Amino acid sequence: MARYAYTIPRNTKGEGRILLIFTKKSFLWTIASSAVGLFVGYLPIGMILQHPFIGIAVTLVFGLIGFLIATLKVPNSTNFEIFRKTGGENIDEILMRAIKFKKQGKKIYLYHYNKGGDDNE
Repeated sequence: MARYAYTIPRNTKGEGRILLIFTKKSFLWTIASSAVGLFVGYLPIGMILQHPFIGIAVTLVFGLIGFLIATLKVPNSTNFEIFRKTGGENIDEILMRAIKFKKQGKKIYLYHYNKGGDDNE
């Protein structure tokens, strides 16, 4: 009697998540932006005003902003030019491209390659 092995399809979409809502990317963005919020909000505001709860709230807001940057996508819309060009892309990828563009000195390099082999054109 011959035996056959069959794979059973299953949904593995949520297996790479941390604490149910965080993917690895969103968790890292949340931690990094919370650290920025800690230095920007908690330490100055908490120490100067003697209200640590305000500093904690600022840190949580920064963490939420980092989570949203990592998880949300730019909506598809034809009303604005920026949405037409970037619709459907992740916000963090757009931010990284903008940072890289600023780092290059706001220059775009265009290269022209001649496939015909004639160098005079």
